[in-house]
Amino acid sequence: MRKALIAAVVLLLATGAGYLGYAAGQRPQETPTQGVRVGQPALDFALKNMQDEVVTLAQMQGKVVLLNLWATWCPPCLAEMPSMEKLNRVMAGEDFVMLAVNVEADGRETVGEFLKKQPHSFTVLLDTDAEVQARYGVYRFPESFIIDRNGIIVKHVIGARDWAAPDMVSYLQSLVKE
Repeated sequence: MRKALIAAVVLLLATGAGYLGYAAGQRPQETPTQGVRVGQPALDFALKNMQDEVVTLAQMQGKVVLLNLWATWCPPCLAEMPSMEKLNRVMAGEDFVMLAVNVEADGRETVGEFLKKQPHSFTVLLDTDAEVQARYGVYRFPESFIIDRNGIIVKHVIGARDWAAPDMVSYLQSLVKE
């Protein structure tokens, strides 16, 4: 009886959290039906940046790419942004590019307001239709993919990281030199 009660409470909490996220304008997070894995080629995409220019992953051929999927409603996403900015500055002038893909349907407005308060030098792209999110199988935020010069996913990171930590900087610099 106790296990059934606990299961019912967990179900109610999970349902309520899903509803609250949906009501707050967030997309429901479901287990992906597709996605990419380490060792596979990264899937190309075309998204607009904040200047309304189309950016494709294919344009980054020959560079190491940090592809980060995030949302302004995600506290861990916001927590890692300063380290992403620092990493982007450390890697300036290298064959490295950071693409921060925002997954919110109202991203243009929401991200615009966010960037007014906390500007960043890395490229922010808008996945307002959740196409890249679905193709990459992302449902936990933040999720990041490190893509080597040949377009192969070499690392998949779930959760916030200190991207400017010395070991991460060394790792990325080693990929750039390969």
